[in-house]
Amino acid sequence: MSQEKKLYTLLVYSENVAGMLSQISAVFTRRQVNIESINASASTIPNVHKYTITAWSDEEQIIKITKAIEKKIDVVKADFYTDDQLFIHEVALYKIATPVLMKTPEVSRTIRKHNARMLEVNPTYTTVLLNGLTEDIISLYDSLDAFDCILQYTRSGRIAVTRSYDEPISVFLNHQEQNNHGETE
Repeated sequence: MSQEKKLYTLLVYSENVAGMLSQISAVFTRRQVNIESINASASTIPNVHKYTITAWSDEEQIIKITKAIEKKIDVVKADFYTDDQLFIHEVALYKIATPVLMKTPEVSRTIRKHNARMLEVNPTYTTVLLNGLTEDIISLYDSLDAFDCILQYTRSGRIAVTRSYDEPISVFLNHQEQNNHGETE
């Protein structure tokens, strides 16, 4: 019996070394799971990078992927989460045709209704910024697309923090330090 696929977010912490992203993506490739989005950034720990990766999978497969990533030599910690366990955010830019914006007042109302912001308006195009949840970003895209005014569109990968007090790696590293300290005494 096949398990239901849902969107999982992996938070992977690794040393900041060249080729890490390639190693992580290879784990997904070997299991034929497509990465939906990926964001790499510094973490709260010096010299440790945080990768926020989303992928559609079932729980059994995502557990295997997480364990395989965590076995990589430069990976410090890897965990997977469902949306209810995280605070999530994305950013999107929409470049729309200014003539359509000027001719159709509903376009401007739609942008305001979605709490998006116009960054630049010139006679040819208008650049719109929206940050928020994935659903909000897709909703604005669908609304603007209905006016046939989108010239370009891009959105960032997901960024996320857990709902726990500390970053999971902090708890893990503190535990490791206590274990190591106990061994040296």
